[in-house]
Amino acid sequence: QVQLVESGGGLVQAGGSLSLSCAASRSVFNIYTMGWYRQAPGKPRELVAQIASAGTTNYADSVKGRFTISRDKVKNTVYLQMNSLKPEDTAVYYCKAVLRSGLGFWGQGTQVTVSS
Repeated sequence: QVQLVESGGGLVQAGGSLSLSCAASRSVFNIYTMGWYRQAPGKPRELVAQIASAGTTNYADSVKGRFTISRDKVKNTVYLQMNSLKPEDTAVYYCKAVLRSGLGFWGQGTQVTVSS
């Protein structure tokens, strides 16, 4: 079992920045993958960024060069730094942890709204 608590969402103007945090109940370095997903109204949930236990990362094409995923071993926290935000980044952002068994756990989500 992994409990995840996201924070850091809010309202920002286009071009601005936000940093999201996902605090996990166990070491994020021992979790197979940690990822950030988002879901806009009327759209399916999509992968935004992911970091594997070995530290490799991957990003959706729409956020490459603007978003950065990172993790803190001491705080058991994964971050998503979002720069140059666009209105189309508006969504509920979810943190997900996937164990080596394939079992996945979701956080409760945090709203990000980017105004034009």
